[in-house]
Amino acid sequence: MVSPSSHRALHDTWRILHVVPKLWTETIETHRREVGDAILDTTAALVSRHGLRSVTMSQIAEEAGIGRATLYKYYPDVETILVAWHERHVAAHLEELANIGSGSGNSVERLGAVLEAFALICHERRRSELAALLHRGEHVAHAELRLKELLQGLIAECARTGEVRADTSPGELANFCVHALTAAGSLPSKTAVRRLVEVTFAGLKPPR
Repeated sequence: MVSPSSHRALHDTWRILHVVPKLWTETIETHRREVGDAILDTTAALVSRHGLRSVTMSQIAEEAGIGRATLYKYYPDVETILVAWHERHVAAHLEELANIGSGSGNSVERLGAVLEAFALICHERRRSELAALLHRGEHVAHAELRLKELLQGLIAECARTGEVRADTSPGELANFCVHALTAAGSLPSKTAVRRLVEVTFAGLKPPR
C-alpha cells in the first residue's frame, strides 16, 4: 500500500514531468519568435541602408548576432526574408485598420477614420522603396480583399442610416475607395492626402 507521503511525491513528480516540458516548449517558441523578428527587422534595415542587391545572408547573420547556420534554418535566402517581412508589415496595417473600424464613434466616423488611415499608409509606402518593391504577390491580394470586406461592412452600415448612397452596392463603393485612395502614394504631403480623402468620402454621399 502506498503511503500518503509517497503518494504526494508521485503526484509532485507527475506535475514536474508535465509542467516542465510545457514551459520548455513555450520558452523555445518565444525564443524562435524573437530570433525571427530580429532577422526580419535586421534585413529590412540593411536593405534600407545599402539597397536590395547589396545585402547578403552573411551580413544579416552578423548584424542580427546569430550564426549563418541558424539563419539558414529560418530562411533560405534574402528574398524570402523580405517577403516574410512584408507579410508581417501588411498584417500589422490590416490589424490597425480593423481596430479603427471596430472602435468608438458612429459608423460614418469610423468609416472616415479607416479611409484616412488607409490613405496615409499608402502615402508612407511610397517613401519605402522596399515596401513598394514587395507590394505585390498573393499575400497583398489577400490583404486587399480583407480591406475591401472591412470597408464594405462599414459602408453598408452607413447606407442603412442614409448617410452613404444606396444606389450603388457597398462592394462597388469599397472598390472605388481602395482604388481612389491608393493614389495617395503619389501625393506630396499629408495635407494633400487628407484632401483626397475628403473628395473620396464626398463620392460616397447620397446624390442630392
